[in-house]
Amino acid sequence: MRRKYLIAGNWKMYKNRDESREFICELARSFDLVPGLTVAVFPPFVGLAGLRDLDAKIKIGAQNMFYEEKGAFTGEISPSMLQGLVDYVLVGHSERREIFKESDADVNNKVKAALRFDLSPVLCVGETLQERQAGMTEDKLKNQLEKALQDVKKDEMDRIIIAYEPIWAIGTGLNASPAQAQEMHHFIKGVWQEMGGGQDLTILYGGSVKPENGRELLAQDDISGVLVGGASLKVEQFSAIIHHGAQLLDK
Repeated sequence: MRRKYLIAGNWKMYKNRDESREFICELARSFDLVPGLTVAVFPPFVGLAGLRDLDAKIKIGAQNMFYEEKGAFTGEISPSMLQGLVDYVLVGHSERREIFKESDADVNNKVKAALRFDLSPVLCVGETLQERQAGMTEDKLKNQLEKALQDVKKDEMDRIIIAYEPIWAIGTGLNASPAQAQEMHHFIKGVWQEMGGGQDLTILYGGSVKPENGRELLAQDDISGVLVGGASLKVEQFSAIIHHGAQLLDK
């Protein structure tokens, strides 16, 4: 089976509408797609409209959504509102869990809602530094996967992408070593298959991914892409990571 990579950038609360459009145009000029390579960005909600068809080389994702289709939920964005604007939606990012107190039940509802509205959920899982030091990483990841996928049909699981993001490596400048990341990706793949998922699972690594470590991370057997934070805000840095993926696929 030919290898594939998804190189995704989560812009968090950066870039307004005009900045988003300018960035997409500049980024698209900086790389050529090769077979097996997918590039996506996750702008803030205000930047989504008008980005999807700006350049076919770059897919668009949303950073969050609510799980109800409509209703009196002031300030929320529904999955039906995202249809036609995005291909992917982040679900369960650690910042949503930690800062905004989203529960495992919330994450589960969002996964099911995304699937119901033909959006590809990028399900984020990861452990804190304290949990890693206490030897609880595998238990934490397995628990997050089981709760997030409760009542998800097995034939829908192949539409889900997993992003392993050790919380202690997000925005800290720290990152899991390629060997640590590979170990956790291999573990996640095993849990996934035990739960009835297929062989062709896309697992992204996220957590201080930079041009300096991107190539070595992508070269690991069970890492099928990266979810880039700060480095995705600068065309030169994000493009360098994209080129790492293209070079590895072209070998």
